[in-house]
Amino acid sequence: MNRRDFLKTSLAATAAVAGGAFLGGSLLNAFPASTDKNAKGGKMKILVITGSPRKNGNSNTLAEHFIRGAKEAGHEIVRFDAAFKDVHPCIACNKCGMNGACVFKDDFEFVRKHILDAGMVVFATPMYYFGISAQIKAVIDRFYAINGSIHVPKKAALLMTYADNNKRKEKAITDHYEVLLDYLGWSDAGRVIAPGVWPVGAVNHTKFPEQAYRLGRSV
Repeated sequence: MNRRDFLKTSLAATAAVAGGAFLGGSLLNAFPASTDKNAKGGKMKILVITGSPRKNGNSNTLAEHFIRGAKEAGHEIVRFDAAFKDVHPCIACNKCGMNGACVFKDDFEFVRKHILDAGMVVFATPMYYFGISAQIKAVIDRFYAINGSIHVPKKAALLMTYADNNKRKEKAITDHYEVLLDYLGWSDAGRVIAPGVWPVGAVNHTKFPEQAYRLGRSV
């Protein structure tokens, strides 16, 4: 079976499990609205995935402010610092069948456990060589093994920092984020993008930590 046929088969199976036919539209429509944990505006679990290997890095600072705001709003926060965990890159072996056990038994199991019932997923990443950090990309690539389970309505947010001041440079990350959400059927709850920050602590003297805090309070 080639890759295209494999993807078609896997996606069709996912829609069938959800009790609806997938006819070329968004997988979001294949699931009942009741799976949306945010439909009634209640409290929810939020999974925050960070990608910076600098413990006091600027994107981690934004994550901390977002978490503070979200906790004050009453949400349950689960944090996964990808750079300090053991997450093997996906090797496209397809043993998981896009919705099963991965051949690697590592710290991604924590993500698998908490993302399924999370109402929101937050990605906090610095720009590394004009893209998201390799550490957080490895986590996202491993979504492949839970593909059939995470095509349900969720909120998402992007917290991003980079040293440049050229908005065009943001597009590699923001476009990836948008396409990912479109594919998963998730909705964008907000973004905090902080340009012009490079040394550790540079973001502290800007408006962006407050923006991240307010975003956490508002979701």
